[in-house]
Amino acid sequence: MNGIDLKNRHAVVTGGAQGIGLAIARRLLHSGASVSLWDMDATLVATTAAELSSLGIVHTEVVDVTDAREVELAAAATVALTGKIDILIANAGIAGPNINTWDYPVDAWKQVINVNLFGVYHSCRAVVPYMRQQNYGRIVNVASIAGKEGNPNASAYSASKAGVIALTKSLGKETATSNIAVNCITPAVAKTRIFEQMTQEHIDYMLSRIPRGRFVEPDEISAMVAWLVSEENTFTTGAVFDLSGGRATY
Repeated sequence: MNGIDLKNRHAVVTGGAQGIGLAIARRLLHSGASVSLWDMDATLVATTAAELSSLGIVHTEVVDVTDAREVELAAAATVALTGKIDILIANAGIAGPNINTWDYPVDAWKQVINVNLFGVYHSCRAVVPYMRQQNYGRIVNVASIAGKEGNPNASAYSASKAGVIALTKSLGKETATSNIAVNCITPAVAKTRIFEQMTQEHIDYMLSRIPRGRFVEPDEISAMVAWLVSEENTFTTGAVFDLSGGRATY
């Protein structure tokens, strides 16, 4: 593992109790950062924090990212405890059902947008003011290759991740003179518990689209994120970084 220096930095990882969020949190801890895990699963996030505690300082907040007020309170509590938020990984997300757009239940479509897009917006909205006060910050929003290409039978997920890409570009421009870098990643699917929300047909489709012939590993994602949130990233902002295994066409 290549060393990335994140000593004396504090990071927030939403959806940090499992999957990609957990892999990122682990990598940040290995790099010397302290970490706050924000997750709505109180039991799971407590268990994860206990498992990670040997690597460094881990703090938890039980928060539903679809609730703007809860996110604001979590940010305030984190700053009160740690003194600052230097890094935000807006990772919390859901897949939603695999259904044709014209048959997609409206409530399910709204839920995916609320978690995947509003959740990222709420998190950035709550954290950026603290970063502006300290004239420093690094944000990585977790989008998806589906946000670029659009997956069939996943219109809500694809639309939500496209929204994350556009939000990242807008916010990156707004904070560019405040020493705050805002970027996003567009990974191919990783084999995590999100597979439980998908049909086998959809999983097979996504694999067939990856020239590497395999799914991305969460640790491969965390390696890219670690550099993006480091002080070495002094110029890049409002950008999209692919982890698509060759699938991306632009």
